[in-house]
Amino acid sequence: MTPHPTSRKSRRVGPGFLVKLAAVRARYTLGSRFAPGNTLRHAARLFCTPFTSSRTRARAATADSQAVRRDITVDRVQVATYSWGDPARQPYVLFSHGWSSFGLRFEPWALALREAGMAAVAFDQPSHGHSGGHLVTLPEFIATLRGVGNHFGEAAAVVGHSLGGAAASLALSQGLAARRAVLVSPSIDPVAAVARFADLVRLHPRLREPLHAQLTARTGIPIADLQAAPLLPALTQPVLVIHDRDDADVPFSEGKEYARLWPGAEHLWTSGLGHHAILADPGVMARALAFCRSTP
Repeated sequence: MTPHPTSRKSRRVGPGFLVKLAAVRARYTLGSRFAPGNTLRHAARLFCTPFTSSRTRARAATADSQAVRRDITVDRVQVATYSWGDPARQPYVLFSHGWSSFGLRFEPWALALREAGMAAVAFDQPSHGHSGGHLVTLPEFIATLRGVGNHFGEAAAVVGHSLGGAAASLALSQGLAARRAVLVSPSIDPVAAVARFADLVRLHPRLREPLHAQLTARTGIPIADLQAAPLLPALTQPVLVIHDRDDADVPFSEGKEYARLWPGAEHLWTSGLGHHAILADPGVMARALAFCRSTP
């Protein structure tokens, strides 16, 4: 269950995306009425399919990257990992990217950590960047994050953006070894994420519960069991929650819920950065990395 873009402004999408979106909306508007079964199956697959731009941007970023790439296997999927410094000898920060993003998105953060004497690890989720796979949902995000964490050992901190923030909180509840957490624009409610997707593609409301069932059949996990909110009060790691009031992809209210429910949470609320530019903001990066470097 993944959050999907809800506005042209938030993703800065081009005309090609808008043409494809218009075609999907037309198909779903008619299909919801005349071919609901086929439409539902198509919607479930589309919901689990990242944008191809994840792979395109990862290839472009690789050319100038200072990271060391190593491929590992997690649940029979080849996962591309990237390291800066020596995470076996130095305290390191583990980065968890969001939907249709890629691990090297965090290279500016990693290079700043190197200057501070720390290491960093990022990776491409299945069906993203240089990793294998074609479809992916939140359970795979969680399992892959845990697999990468197990491979590299305990992290000084885990940093997650968007769906990667949700995966980080759920992975911590399942034993991911990280002493601190930074959640940037984190999603908290998979039911709301499905609703945003359905609104975007114009899937008829009567097909939304069946869509939940289709996704549950694929993952084996009911959507209600992927809610982060019930698990947060039991988490003990120090956390910093960062969210922009003008986020058009994941509502600001979801970040506020993390800060409210996670014991002792610190927060940083911004304005005007939206869902994506927040990761490139120097003030956000400085505050987050200072938190990562702090001693629990």
